[in-house]
Parts: sequence; structure tokens; C-alpha cells
Amino acid sequence: MKPSEINAKWKVLQQRIVQEFDSDFPDLKVMLFLIGVQELGKGPKKYSKRQKEELMHIATCRLLSEMDFYELEGIDQDGWPHWKLIKAIPSYTMLEQEMLMKSLVVSYFEDIYT
Repeated sequence: MKPSEINAKWKVLQQRIVQEFDSDFPDLKVMLFLIGVQELGKGPKKYSKRQKEELMHIATCRLLSEMDFYELEGIDQDGWPHWKLIKAIPSYTMLEQEMLMKSLVVSYFEDIYT
């Protein structure tokens, strides 16, 4: 996808999240948190700051697994997934990182909403 396409789809996704969750416009961190909660599969609940960071890590690994950077190593006794880096992630500029993650988030939610 071109950056303009990614940004347009990102705005549509943000609006959908605003409507569904009756919230402010989510940034990338909020989207990663939502994906982490979805991937954990325990539903919405109170999470500690550390758990929120871990949820965003789960989301990042899950998204980057689509590009074969990570693979699911397994689930621990508490039901939390653990990922293994299988291929070095190239050095992207901040803008490239943001566009990549937005693109992967958009694709992730497209799969859920279709």
C-alpha cells in the first residue's frame, strides 16, 4: 500500500474504534494495546502498567510475524503468548516504522472486520 492509502485506511479504522469503544481517537499505542488484548484472549480487564507494555509487545510481535520476523514460540502457564525473533528487523526510519506498523494494524483489523 502507498502511504496515502495507509493513512486513509488508518483514519477510517480510527473512526470505527472511536464509535465502537466510545473513546477518543486512538493512536498507534492504543491500537497495539487493543491487538494485544485480542491476542491474549482474556478480554478487557484491569492491567498493570507492565502488563500493558507486555500486551503492546505481544501485538508488535504478532503483527511482525506477518512479515516473518517473529514466530509464536508457545503459551505459558498463565496463557500469555511468547514470541521468538527469527529474522533480524531492518533499521527503518521513524516514519518508515510508523507507516509499517499502521499498515500492519490496518490489515489486522481488516481481517477481524471482514
